[in-house]
Amino acid sequence: MIKRLTIFGVGLIGGSLALALKRAGYCEHVVGCSRQESGLQKALELGVIDEYTLDPIEAVKGSDMVLLAVPMGAMGAVLASIKGHTDANAVITDAGSAKASVVAAAQAVFGDLPDYFVPAHPIAGREKSGVEAAIVDLYDDHKVIVTPLPETSSEAEQRVIAMWQAAGAQVESMSVKKHDHVLAATSHLPHVLAYSLVDTLSKSEVSDDIFHYAAGGFRDFTRIASSDPVMWRDICLENREAILQSIEDFQSNLQSLHDLVSDADSARIMDVFAHAKSVRDAYMKNQS
Repeated sequence: MIKRLTIFGVGLIGGSLALALKRAGYCEHVVGCSRQESGLQKALELGVIDEYTLDPIEAVKGSDMVLLAVPMGAMGAVLASIKGHTDANAVITDAGSAKASVVAAAQAVFGDLPDYFVPAHPIAGREKSGVEAAIVDLYDDHKVIVTPLPETSSEAEQRVIAMWQAAGAQVESMSVKKHDHVLAATSHLPHVLAYSLVDTLSKSEVSDDIFHYAAGGFRDFTRIASSDPVMWRDICLENREAILQSIEDFQSNLQSLHDLVSDADSARIMDVFAHAKSVRDAYMKNQS
């Protein structure tokens, strides 16, 4: 049970967690903190939070759980603003998509990493952003990955796990390095491809016709290109090495397919497509 939860960045991720915990009766009071008062006012009006403040020090007073749900580039600044001001029993966790950069930001602020710091990442989202996009069931049956560090206390880790489980999530543990490589392939690369495809087509001489006749396949493939550009710019910069490796692997495979099409190699094109279909079908079956 959380008595007082402080959320830095009450948008889709933080707002949805607050709603889920309220639904479960797992949190008594939620405090929002941000640099923008308008978003916090909206969160209060929607019943996502119970109070808000623009002062980070005031925000963490009396809180036993602190969540950083801010853009990747802002993690260090938030940690620096609350250093030495959290209660003795408080746990600090985050929802960032690239864990190595969050850990590096924490090390830069704290030096020796505190045992109450538990990096984590909810594998859930929508192409919409802002607190208005927050929904109570965002985390239901979705995975949350915690990446505890050698310094992390087991008690702090269990409190973060329990919080996400109360929100409806399935929690798994993973190393920071493995997390960043897996997410670069399964989440970051698809977003990069969606953004790149829309950008490429928009620059075509016949872009008006392309978008006029685009149908369901284009809409489904490019849905995530409507995601928050600031957030995804930060992710690309903060998980740069793993994302670059995923892009290079994709470029190599795409070049191979290019060569097969160029050679009109019907049999091998069929092999590639059939293999991809079987892999995705198996994935979808496991999701049901």
